[in-house]
Amino acid sequence: MAIAKPTNARRLHYYAGLTIAVFVVMHLINHLSSLYGPERHIALMQTLRSVYRHPVAETLLLGAVLVQIGSGLRLFRDTRHTATTFFGRMHRWTGLYLAIFFVIHLSAVLGGRCVLHLDTNFYFGVAGLNSFPFNLFFVPYYGLAILSFFGHVAAIHHKKMSRTVAGLSPTVQARAILLLGAVVTLLIVYGLTNGFRGVTIPAEYGVLIGKPIAE
Repeated sequence: MAIAKPTNARRLHYYAGLTIAVFVVMHLINHLSSLYGPERHIALMQTLRSVYRHPVAETLLLGAVLVQIGSGLRLFRDTRHTATTFFGRMHRWTGLYLAIFFVIHLSAVLGGRCVLHLDTNFYFGVAGLNSFPFNLFFVPYYGLAILSFFGHVAAIHHKKMSRTVAGLSPTVQARAILLLGAVVTLLIVYGLTNGFRGVTIPAEYGVLIGKPIAE
């Protein structure tokens, strides 16, 4: 029985993670569209919201996030002595960072929607990224979240993949996933900051960066 519990926790964690990964990929594609400007980002977000803001899909996603956080923290504790390889340690620590990120990010989005009554669109997400000194926190906060997602995927791939593909060993494949994550992170930060030139934040989103709420 003592063996079955962690097995069940891992299985639950894995399937919750797959559910979240579908949303994350959609979300990252949405953020990459910011390379073509805020209007393109918002237009694509409106399209994607018809999928992930459907009551059934949103409930499933929120449930998966809660399961992922709870089971992930348990697995982080249970693997403290067994995660000894590079990818094993990366799997563990990226999972912890993602759990922390989910708590903060989910709370912020729900607070923006339900308390501040803001549309949590492009401008909600980039207010901190484009305002000093808030960007000193938000650039690494978002950047590490994207890198952690790809790092987590790379670690899982390295663990489960046992064969060479196109002459690439599982280790090289995992490193390629990490490299892809680094490229995607740079592109997204570039897009969300208007090529590092900064984005003008509408007045109604000023409350997010300490400015008075617009009348």
